Amino acid sequence: MAEAAPNPFVRIDGSPTLAFTIVGEPASEGTRRLLAGLRQQLERRGHEYRPAPDEGVGLVINVFESDKPRSFRRRSQAVFVLGVTEVPQRPESVLHAGYPLLIRSLSNLLLYVVNDGSRVEPNFVTLEQGAYSVSADLPDEELYEALYNRVAPLASSRLVINNIFEPDLPEELWEGDELTAELRWAGQELDKLNLLPAPFPIQELLSEDEWRHVQRLYSLGGLSYGNLSVRKDDKTFWMSGSGVNKADLRIIGRDILLVKDYDPERGAMILSVPPNVKPNRVSVDAIEHWMIYREHPSVGAIIHVHAWMDGIPSTEINYPCGTYELAHSVAQKVREAADPSRAVVGLRNHGLTITGRSLRDIFERIEGRIIPQVPMT
Repeated sequence: MAEAAPNPFVRIDGSPTLAFTIVGEPASEGTRRLLAGLRQQLERRGHEYRPAPDEGVGLVINVFESDKPRSFRRRSQAVFVLGVTEVPQRPESVLHAGYPLLIRSLSNLLLYVVNDGSRVEPNFVTLEQGAYSVSADLPDEELYEALYNRVAPLASSRLVINNIFEPDLPEELWEGDELTAELRWAGQELDKLNLLPAPFPIQELLSEDEWRHVQRLYSLGGLSYGNLSVRKDDKTFWMSGSGVNKADLRIIGRDILLVKDYDPERGAMILSVPPNVKPNRVSVDAIEHWMIYREHPSVGAIIHVHAWMDGIPSTEINYPCGTYELAHSVAQKVREAADPSRAVVGLRNHGLTITGRSLRDIFERIEGRIIPQVPMT
């Protein structure tokens, strides 16, 4: 066997990569061959295969029929799922055909295989509403390596989406302050620029039982893209909540939350909330904003949108939202900027993170430069 290529998908702290398993039966020999090649690539790079989804498995490759999307019921939110399905002909839009299957199968990423009998074409569909293909004409080894490069971020990431709610927000902040008013204004401005897709009503594609399962794991109210924050002081910042309408940020503790710190032992963000409000989770990108604010005192505000700008530095790896690895890679690009307080960083196949001295500073700089469609590579 040839020597494994160097693995760029290593955890920042050097901890072991995730074990993985495969559940379900491929619809054809073509898809079976793709999965066998992907498994070989994962094992060559240190990911341990296990025949069953036991407690130590962090990546589940869930194979299901396209007309009967079956979800894998995670025991832990730290488990990532690659859904795999096959169709006999290429649809007009892989994204529109595949996205409902991605949601119904409760997957983090979907491998959508088009097998028309003459060729087997792998396509990927992402939660960020992106879609891209891997050439079916590549030699086998290059094809399997390309599949691995798409899947590996799931197999080497750690979610930081837990929240610790401390009901200690001072009463004078229960209705917000001038900074939360600025966040409301900025959310409305993003909406005017058509940069805030409506929260995706995932509950409409799930059964009641599946929806309850998702809520237990993630407390989601929908998939909502984009987020924004503003620094309050040296250690805290206001940030938009998860799954809320960013164009209508009103209630403190639900739509806007005060982030106090990050607890690395529990992998959770610490939030200060009013005692009289049932709190919502903060945006999954809070760990990224926390890293940037703590390292760069000159950064006063941050926005993240699913859009693009020409001529910007970009991360190399498309890590999932809400992971420590994505936050670290973005923070690294901000660090490399000539002026970290006014950086524009592309997140590969995902969107933009933009820092500013204030929210108004950000909007002045991006005016006329935003490209709504994120290029998929």
